[in-house]
Amino acid sequence: MTQQTLQLQGMSCASCAQAIERIVSRIEGVEECRVNFGAAIATLDHDPQIAPLEKIQGAIAQAGYSSTPFVDPFSLPNDDPETTQGQQLRAKLTLGIIASSILMIGGLPMMTGLHLPGWPMWLHHPYLQLLLTTPIMVWVGQSFFIGAWQAARHRRADMNTLVALGTGTAYVYSLFPTFFPQWFRSQNLAPDVYYEVAAMVVTLVLLGKFLEHRAQGKTSAAIRQLIGLQAKTARVIRDGEPVDIPITAVQVGDRLLVRPGEKIPVDGMIVAGRSTVDEAMVTGESRPVEKNVGDEVIGATLNQTGSFEFTAQWVGSATVLAQIVQLVQEAQGSKAPIQQLADRVTGWFVPVVLAIALLTFGIWWISTGEFALALVPTVGVLVIACPCALGLATPTSVMVGTGKGAELGILIKGGESLELAHRIRTVVLDKTGTLTTGKPTVTNYITTAGIEQELTLLSQIAALEAPSEHPLGLAVVAYGKSQGIKNLPTVKEFEAIAGCGVQGEIAGTTLRLGTRRWFLDLGLDPDAAMIQDQPLTQWAHRWEQEAKTVVWIAQGSKIVGLMAISDALKPSSREVVQRLQQMGLQVILLTGDNQETAAAIATQAGITRTIAQVRPGQKAEIIRELQKEGGCVAMVGDGINDAPALAQADVGMAIGTGTDVAMAASDITLISGDLTGIITAIQLSRATLANIRSNLFFAFIYNTLSIPIAAGILYPFTGWLLNPIIAGAAMALSSISVVSNALRLKNFQHRI
Repeated sequence: MTQQTLQLQGMSCASCAQAIERIVSRIEGVEECRVNFGAAIATLDHDPQIAPLEKIQGAIAQAGYSSTPFVDPFSLPNDDPETTQGQQLRAKLTLGIIASSILMIGGLPMMTGLHLPGWPMWLHHPYLQLLLTTPIMVWVGQSFFIGAWQAARHRRADMNTLVALGTGTAYVYSLFPTFFPQWFRSQNLAPDVYYEVAAMVVTLVLLGKFLEHRAQGKTSAAIRQLIGLQAKTARVIRDGEPVDIPITAVQVGDRLLVRPGEKIPVDGMIVAGRSTVDEAMVTGESRPVEKNVGDEVIGATLNQTGSFEFTAQWVGSATVLAQIVQLVQEAQGSKAPIQQLADRVTGWFVPVVLAIALLTFGIWWISTGEFALALVPTVGVLVIACPCALGLATPTSVMVGTGKGAELGILIKGGESLELAHRIRTVVLDKTGTLTTGKPTVTNYITTAGIEQELTLLSQIAALEAPSEHPLGLAVVAYGKSQGIKNLPTVKEFEAIAGCGVQGEIAGTTLRLGTRRWFLDLGLDPDAAMIQDQPLTQWAHRWEQEAKTVVWIAQGSKIVGLMAISDALKPSSREVVQRLQQMGLQVILLTGDNQETAAAIATQAGITRTIAQVRPGQKAEIIRELQKEGGCVAMVGDGINDAPALAQADVGMAIGTGTDVAMAASDITLISGDLTGIITAIQLSRATLANIRSNLFFAFIYNTLSIPIAAGILYPFTGWLLNPIIAGAAMALSSISVVSNALRLKNFQHRI
């Protein structure tokens, strides 16, 4: 299956989104189609061989909508209010406002029932009103009538249907008293016209669409800001001279020069020079980072103090910034589980409204005998009941929430992850690289054979760890270099055993480095190993109490030494743990390290519950057991061995400084690697869910109360009937208020 994202055009309400989902999901070869009305995005899981993209786009087009694929993570929805669509909306709205205002001025005495001396009554002449209203119906409100016709062709009903029926009925009815006033008088009926109702409702609904269009454009501001970070040009060294070229022309392997104050164009590795780089715009990390030869740099970050040259390693869609943009786009196009309720309601909402409108018309006509009077509440019901606010309630909040997360250095994969994070009750932390800095160093080294063999054995140990990418292995190699070891012996049959250690053959003897538990499983007895008449276990015990990781060394069937490796806590770890506990969350340390080292680290971090000596394959099982205890479980890790646990957890959080595998398996990525991102993610989730709930509440209340009022339920008690013009304004205002409420999330401030 292939995932494809389409930008949609032509949707007018949440019912349109439902219709596209149904149509595309029925196509053979499409596993799932998710349409986000707020983002105007469709996300497809389909088999390109059975259901090619052209076939899917054709089905969408037949349904009356258009679609364009996202081919580049730097392509944006064309939602700027100054685009062609925005300019056309503005032009139509201008004409609608001018014509409707004249009609309203002319019809004011009739609508208010007041006698206004000197009022220009000629403005209420039916022929003038017809002349002013017809362009509004034909051009300004064109999209509503075309949309209604296309929906009818496919046996659907949506917002266009409601607006077209309401305004069309008022307009068509008004034609009869305009051209046949005498007949109405002969029947003792007033030849009243409702042109101003049709014109004003179309204009107000269009005004709502225009303001909604502008507001929804703001929800994509996070993506536009990210894309705006990208440098436009790059300085490539060609034939020894720097040459400025467009960013799109940079290729992998190019050598680039970056001077102080310039943006780094693409991702790569420094080969000459040194500097400090401000990576806040991508990682959210406020402190500048020192960069030297061999360090990686991220495209779009800002070089500060020095000049350097680097080799381009990732360009175009492979850069960190491009991947962030793509993840945010996918997240903004996703659905939160809470949206399912709104989707179910909007699926049957419009047909029910049509039935209510017909019932309203029938009751009023039968009870009063006046067709014109029955028309007023019917049009009001059709216009006020549009479910736009309901359809916008969730996706707009998700869009703004995920965008705000990206600004703060937190990548949230989708609405489901964003929603689940607020329910977290247990946070499970990996140790190395998550709770600690992930930059361990060897602090102690001792052998049973004595000083004369120490460097010989150390060279073999360094050679064995050289192929390993594990942080502890890198620490051992670095220690060997610091002791002056340069020439490493050849290692045969190297093997890394997850959660245990490494082994290989050197000079015909098997050398192993690993955990005490692994050695016991192999039949080796750590308690029998001695140095200067003292058991090695005493040394190991003392180092473990100092929060150091102990690595056992064995040649053949004999244990020959120990190493102690220290990995300091991250500066924020203790504070973050304390804050999580204050938020009522249980914090657990989960590590493959031995119990004593884990307990010492946990004590330093303020963690009261520790699960140690866990092999990678067991981590997911531990998460399952914690889930059975009740509550939502979050796993935070950074390594390949954390991937199964990250995937098993209700919410997996990967440290952005970790492996690609861990980030792929997670729901949330903390780009900077700072654990404060855990708190920020939970707080952002809580703020977003509160925002969604308030949106849904007001949208439901609006539709629940407005329809009976529009139908005239208050008329028997007050003699008051809702004017369809007010109904149109209320409908437009409801959508605008929902989007505006969602935009408040842009002001979210995390508190640590």
